[in-house]
Amino acid sequence: MLASRKFLVCLLVIFSASVQAERVLIPGHYDSNASMVMPQRGSNMEQVLAEFGEPERRIEAIGEPPITTWDYGDFRVYFEHQTVLHSMDLTTLIMPR
Repeated sequence: MLASRKFLVCLLVIFSASVQAERVLIPGHYDSNASMVMPQRGSNMEQVLAEFGEPERRIEAIGEPPITTWDYGDFRVYFEHQTVLHSMDLTTLIMPR
């Protein structure tokens, strides 16, 4: 009985040591561990203006539902109507030459 427990513990140690997780980061997408602060999904335009100020560039709404884009240099914010859908870190993108 004791030998079988030791065997089981050895198997658990071996298998747990071989289990690894890899973190996949997609360039431009929000990384919760990143140091850059960007508007969070669900914020509204007024909250974004209050926290981040006036964007460098505003792209008027396109499509239905209307999607508006604001550029802040290092990041871009996408809104549906008045609500943040997504913030994209532009510093991690590989730009073509």
